[in-house]
Amino acid sequence: MTPSFAIRVPPGAADLPGRADETRSPLRAAPEPAALEAASVTRRFGDVLALDGVSLAVTRGEVHALLGPNGAGKTTLLRAFTGLVAPTSGAVRVIGRDASRADRWLRALTGFVPSGDRTFYLRLSGYENLKFFARLHALPRRDRTARTLTTLERVGLADSAHRPVSTYSHGMQKRLSLARALLMNPSVMLIDEATHDLDPAASSEVRSVVEELAQEGTAILWATQRIDEIRGFASSVTLLAEGRVRFAGSVQELMARADAPRFVLGVRSTGGVDAEALNATLGGSATIAPVDAQHVLLTLGPETLLGDAMCAMTRAGAAVVSCNRERSEIEQAFVALTAGAGE
Repeated sequence: MTPSFAIRVPPGAADLPGRADETRSPLRAAPEPAALEAASVTRRFGDVLALDGVSLAVTRGEVHALLGPNGAGKTTLLRAFTGLVAPTSGAVRVIGRDASRADRWLRALTGFVPSGDRTFYLRLSGYENLKFFARLHALPRRDRTARTLTTLERVGLADSAHRPVSTYSHGMQKRLSLARALLMNPSVMLIDEATHDLDPAASSEVRSVVEELAQEGTAILWATQRIDEIRGFASSVTLLAEGRVRFAGSVQELMARADAPRFVLGVRSTGGVDAEALNATLGGSATIAPVDAQHVLLTLGPETLLGDAMCAMTRAGAAVVSCNRERSEIEQAFVALTAGAGE
């Protein structure tokens, strides 16, 4: 079962950083700390080095993507932020406080959506499940029903609230997992592979809820292998491979690490495709490599537009009938930056 997070806030919590201080004056003696911060975090499991000097920071209102192949250390880092795993060295902080202590106040600010969540009671309804977890979170009895119903509505499960969870689709169960993390109105959300086995529509629904949370000021650390979904969703990226940071920066900076764009073109040409003649026509602005009798691989030069290259090919007698990008910029950068991982 996933860890239960206490909801009661100790006396004086209104004077601590986080959502509780939103009504205070913006004039402060000290700058607000990052909502999530890892500083040179190393974690060993016996002889296995899961994290090797990992550092990152996530501010409030930011969606920070944590990318990496299987075994990169993403889940270990998320678990370190929840207090389930203590760093071997380095520090993890949530709202400026040591996450390895995992005190009740800190857990009340943290929402965690694990990958492959199988902790719901399938014979109970979604409403009954959340009501049960609200009690585990020590939510006052007078607030449990209202908070449960409000949270189910927020994730789009209000109409299915009283159905057994066994009748929920996989996407609905994932939204229920998200709802459980939202019961405490957290200041930070740690989300592990939320969409890796969802269809595009269900994935979009989950991301929409997360985007709303970020707009309200929640700090989001979003671990994923679906690298193309971060375009237009995340504002910053940390890419891990073999427990090390291979890239840290914006999505645009990650895309800039990609190689020259390449496209697989379907070509109709009398007498077959003459790659040498086409390369001569393009004059170095792009290059053509044959794939088979009807397809070529087009690699664009840095200043060449796809449309210009295709027009030049058509003028040379090779009509382009289809065009597919070999890989997106993000996928290319991911492959290049993680090359050799696991070898």
